[in-house]
Amino acid sequence: MKRIEKVGVVGSGTMGAQIAMVCAMAGYQVVLQDIQKDRLKKAEESLHFHMNNRIAKGKLTEEEVEKAFRLLTYTTSLEDFQDVDFVIEAIVEKLSVKRDVFAELDQITPQHTILATNSSTIVSSKIASATNRPEKVCNTHFFNPPLVMELVEVVCGEHTSAETADTAFQFIKNINKLPVLLNKEISGFVANRILGALLDEAVYLLENDYASHEEIDLIVQKALKHPIGPFALLDLTGLDVSYYVKQERYEETGLESDRPSKLIEQKVKNGELGRKTGKGFYSYQNKITT
Repeated sequence: MKRIEKVGVVGSGTMGAQIAMVCAMAGYQVVLQDIQKDRLKKAEESLHFHMNNRIAKGKLTEEEVEKAFRLLTYTTSLEDFQDVDFVIEAIVEKLSVKRDVFAELDQITPQHTILATNSSTIVSSKIASATNRPEKVCNTHFFNPPLVMELVEVVCGEHTSAETADTAFQFIKNINKLPVLLNKEISGFVANRILGALLDEAVYLLENDYASHEEIDLIVQKALKHPIGPFALLDLTGLDVSYYVKQERYEETGLESDRPSKLIEQKVKNGELGRKTGKGFYSYQNKITT
């Protein structure tokens, strides 16, 4: 396996932008791609905001941050991935869109390049068949926000080679994150399956008027010692993300228990996606776009 020197990240939302910065901070050359220039601009502005905060708090020096930004470039074209060694896809949770992107990446990137998806629920076996290198496809699931969260789930399907798994595992260590290797695929992996059960129960309790979303969040924080309540968490990650995850799971299983809740569906239709739109279960004075 060729040594990883350059990383490509597809998607400049919160996950993609911060994953790109994590890689740059570890000394890798990074190309961050998005199909819309305005998203890339917002991603760059957001990263400067977060990194300046770390400088102000004494966590990083100006020199460290400036060096990372010099390693990070922005593009609207996947053609700029022609010399990357490792790709992390972090786009919308829609299988058909991911398959299209991986098929394009397969044609553009060198044959040695590992193609990883950051999907929080879609197993890579559903994506790998869109390429001619299924043995080099895996999941590397970062948690939100990647600049803060330490753990990354590296998930291997039957198609993933041992060499790819080992390389991905070591790469995650090299970017100063804590990798955990899952040797079998399961939709949602470990953390999100456990978290999903909690979120589903919280939505059920709200929909059936057992308590308000504020009260449920308070109970979870004070009684279970979670740092953030389930509805505040949904707002943080984006209600659209939750909706698409549930929709993909429902299409896979056909189980009514996996269907997105009517409450979440209505909020998505209303454009109330959480922090990034200024309103979700809570209202926010300033929109957070990345």
